[in-house]
Amino acid sequence: MTAADTAADTVAAPLLSVRDLTVTYAPPRRRGSLGTGAALSGVDLEIHAGEIVGVVGETGSGKTTLARATVGLVQPAAGSIDFAGAELGGLRGRELRDFRRTGQVQLAFQDPLRSLDGDLTVAQVVGEPLEIVGTDRAERRRRVDEALALVGLEPTFRDRYPRQLSGGQRQRVSLARAIVTRPRLLFCDEPVSALDVSNRNLVLRLLDRLREELGLAVVIIAHDLSSLAGIADRVAVFYRGRLVEQGPISEVLERPAHPYTALLAASAPSVQHEDRLRPEQLRHPAGDVAREWPPGACVFAARCAFAHDACHEQPALAPAPDTARRTAACHVADTWRARLTTTTTAPGKVPST
Repeated sequence: MTAADTAADTVAAPLLSVRDLTVTYAPPRRRGSLGTGAALSGVDLEIHAGEIVGVVGETGSGKTTLARATVGLVQPAAGSIDFAGAELGGLRGRELRDFRRTGQVQLAFQDPLRSLDGDLTVAQVVGEPLEIVGTDRAERRRRVDEALALVGLEPTFRDRYPRQLSGGQRQRVSLARAIVTRPRLLFCDEPVSALDVSNRNLVLRLLDRLREELGLAVVIIAHDLSSLAGIADRVAVFYRGRLVEQGPISEVLERPAHPYTALLAASAPSVQHEDRLRPEQLRHPAGDVAREWPPGACVFAARCAFAHDACHEQPALAPAPDTARRTAACHVADTWRARLTTTTTAPGKVPST
């Protein structure tokens, strides 16, 4: 292998590589008792330097758990989390604290008002990560001013308190705190869900600019595809702890391979394409209650209008039809569109092939 080949491999290597990641939890009312649930199950995902990746899915799909596992807030039950060649999944105690102090991976939380200490000024909130690692006062002030400028806030905001800020301003402060350590990877948990339309666009453009200026890899966690259009390079779709589809955002929006991805797109008013489907075409009329599937079945089978006998087994991610750039975990990825006009079977029955 030549030096050029080695350099090319280094450039192509993912910044974050998650392999077979599983995170389990005890039911909230039965902690300490038998029985656990899987927040993530066998997830494989790569994030490359300088790209924006959307992680999308409904509540409970495992999106935030992925971020929390990467930054060490929850421990995986199985699998690996490789960040820039270092395994994070097994870090404990002092090793985990030492990694966190590097600030290389940061998480901007969903609700900035709750995650920002109301007793601290903006300067204290943004500078707190630097104070923890022992940065001297002069350097801390310089870095705080730099971070505020990067998110579009004037120095006069230093002495304000979070309660004195608008929702968009609080979100910018939250981002300033996240980037003040100069991270390489930034998770943003629902960064625009609580904002009005104008502020949503401003924050999303800000994330794109931060990616460009700082060379950040940014993971945007969202519950709808429409908020990712025009900013994300790729999208990863999660459902009940599993990754069910991933690929370039434009391709996924234009022609989803997984029925659940199509359902998300059909449920988003701002996602418009010539062949846009209606939600009722994709959901089984029986829903989750009347259609029971055995353990190990496809996680979407109970809601899917196209599930059949093969769906008794959870499918693995495989290349999606008609493209080499997308993968989907679906037994009917290449046939469900052709069956759109077929009448769905009666509730409680599994369609035959």
